[in-house]
Amino acid sequence: MAGIFKTSRYLPRTFNILSKRNLTSSSNTLQRSRLFESNYEVQDSLADESVFTEDHVELRRNIRKFIDKEINPYVEEWEEQGSFPGHELFKKLGNAGYLGVNKPVEYGGMGLDFSYAMALHEEFGMIDCGGIPMAIGVQCDMCTPALTNFGSDELRKTFLAPSIAGDFIGCLGVSEVGAGSDVAAITTNAVKKGDDYVINGSKMWTTNGSQADWICLLANTGGDNPHMNKSLIIVPMNSPGVSTSTPFKKLGMRSSDTVQTFFDNVVVPQKYRIGDEGKGFFYQMNQFQDERLVAGVQVLSIVGRLIQETANYTYSRKAFGQPLLDNQVIHFRLAELETELEALRSLVYRAVGLYLKGHDVTKLASMAKLKGGRLARETADACLQYWGGMGYIDGLMSRTFRDVRLLSIGGGADEVMLGIICKYMDTLPRK
Repeated sequence: MAGIFKTSRYLPRTFNILSKRNLTSSSNTLQRSRLFESNYEVQDSLADESVFTEDHVELRRNIRKFIDKEINPYVEEWEEQGSFPGHELFKKLGNAGYLGVNKPVEYGGMGLDFSYAMALHEEFGMIDCGGIPMAIGVQCDMCTPALTNFGSDELRKTFLAPSIAGDFIGCLGVSEVGAGSDVAAITTNAVKKGDDYVINGSKMWTTNGSQADWICLLANTGGDNPHMNKSLIIVPMNSPGVSTSTPFKKLGMRSSDTVQTFFDNVVVPQKYRIGDEGKGFFYQMNQFQDERLVAGVQVLSIVGRLIQETANYTYSRKAFGQPLLDNQVIHFRLAELETELEALRSLVYRAVGLYLKGHDVTKLASMAKLKGGRLARETADACLQYWGGMGYIDGLMSRTFRDVRLLSIGGGADEVMLGIICKYMDTLPRK
């Protein structure tokens, strides 16, 4: 496998490590370049992490080059529009192989393990907004894992293969107006009629919903046990009876289209069900683990970049005759945030390592999402403060401040993550 990502190698503007410092003497003063003055780039040392190799580093560099060419130059425009050209961008991602890194080769994927998906999503954290990484994450690790693992061959050929190729856009239908984090409380139902299901209900906060070709829908299919009466069903979005609201105007993630999706007597064949009937709740809980690890790993790049950009800005910005960074309150605070970042990195990479070995990482994935969301919010708030009025003006800093607020809400709120962790600690009250 060595060298498989070297086809589009480029030399990055490296975030200098100690051995590359430019040290020169001038009288009694030691002059040197500052680490934070270089761009936040992919480091060779990532190959020394327990879950990564040189191939992961090459993949990262290729993705970074793609982001710099195909995404970041257009982020401002897409944020203003409140959407991005999904089919155009996803086709480019599909052609590059980035929508199926850990998907089976027989359906167009690379067939690599989950660590490569994590490397990919960590790099997507370098996109200049949160909406595009979220949209890509839905495609790769929210609506397709259950289809990949439990779908029939026919279903995977019909929906998974074109999604990996970038010809189809997928979305996920779980949350409802009255059932967000409480997945068991959903009311959308699918009633058997001959060889079909007739679906009625609605889904809320559907990311990619206005552009999607299909939705991975969680619906009640019969029975009283709320954990055993649900199934995952693929529903083509052009089916009669499927409609969507006007995209919502949101606090953040503005380039990502988010809608409410309605199902009015929608008829789909029962063969579009993923796996066994009644196991949808468990399939969806498994999908959540991928989603939460993705959320945790993307925070690594987001927070790392915020810290470096803030160090660079406060070093160049002078007040009262000295750089802002020279104030102990600032450089100490950045050191604290950097320490928290490395603690999160260790947690995420450990979870990925155990995941690759087949362990249940529900507890660690929940911790990663909890800590990641809180650290992103804490860092964005602290760094914006040090940017002062410049941080309050619309731009990367203020956008990140808005976007990361969702990380403690979407995909399971912080309070739900705490409940899951308590369950594994056996500290929940017993009924």
